[in-house]
Amino acid sequence: MVPVIDMHCDTIALIKNCEVRGENKRKGILTETPKFFAVTEEELDNGLSLRKNNHHLDAERLKSAGYFCQCLGLCASKRAADMARVTPMEYFRMLCDKCDEEVADCSDILRPVTTAAEMEKNFKDGYVNVMKTIEDSFALGGKLENLEEAYRRGVRMASLTWNYENDVAYGHHLTETGLEIDDVNGLKPAGFEFIKAMEEMGMILDISHLNDAGTRDAFSTLKPSTPVIATHSNARAVCRAARNLPDDLLKKLADRGGVTGINFCHSFLNDKYIDGPENLSLVSDMIEHIRYMKNLVGIDAIGLGSDFDGVTSTLEVNGCGEMQKIAQAMDRAGFTDEEIEKVYYKNVLRVFKEVLG
Repeated sequence: MVPVIDMHCDTIALIKNCEVRGENKRKGILTETPKFFAVTEEELDNGLSLRKNNHHLDAERLKSAGYFCQCLGLCASKRAADMARVTPMEYFRMLCDKCDEEVADCSDILRPVTTAAEMEKNFKDGYVNVMKTIEDSFALGGKLENLEEAYRRGVRMASLTWNYENDVAYGHHLTETGLEIDDVNGLKPAGFEFIKAMEEMGMILDISHLNDAGTRDAFSTLKPSTPVIATHSNARAVCRAARNLPDDLLKKLADRGGVTGINFCHSFLNDKYIDGPENLSLVSDMIEHIRYMKNLVGIDAIGLGSDFDGVTSTLEVNGCGEMQKIAQAMDRAGFTDEEIEKVYYKNVLRVFKEVLG
């Protein structure tokens, strides 16, 4: 069984979203039901647990599937904050608290970490590591003191945007028909300040969701030796989705020792699922992205970023317990054991060691 580092999931956001909606239900307050955070009435009444649930990811399956580290994405959107009737920064703090609470309840399985050294020790001792990350810095409001607070709370990797403009940068344009590529609007002044502060404090920049122009700005601003990660982005040459990376940005990412994580969302894997009625997420499509990127920039720039509990796809890898399916498919496709291990955990661990220590 190959150890796994998964750079992105939305499980904590799902758990907190369910909790807030359940509280609103008991108060007689109607709240929107996001399609990607669908839960049952029983789950609304009783809540969700990180230890064991019927969604994509839980602690028990992480353990049984041989995980080395699971990155837990914290996304405090305006919609989520409004639903909870708090400010976005207050909601971010609520997500941090919920993450701490859930991880503590699984202390026999999970260990929270902020360094690669901790990860290696914990894994050797039989624990699964979990690390806080931020998806979308909207809640931070462009304020460095909020970024510093996130660091103190254990966040060690952060993206600047989701699919919308915020105080620091732009995502790709979200329209009624999907995302449109934006290679015009670069980083805002606060965005330049953010990435410089992240580089200095030892927090990894995640360029997934950041538009092309902003990504180019980031690459030209950071030191050439500073690795950058795209936690859950595929190759745009294989699937035209805006959230995937074009060849030139994949090359720039690889040149600085960065890694991009294979995203399991169907519409980021195969063009035929972007506009069609089917939503199949197939391992064979993941293999095509891995093969393409290996030929373009080398195997050292590829990792895994499932986006579990944040996608509505019909998944062939149906949850974290089935993560070894990709390794088996890579083996059948002719990848060596070393190449499989690099994609599964070694490439990302290398970046974690370099930046986090």
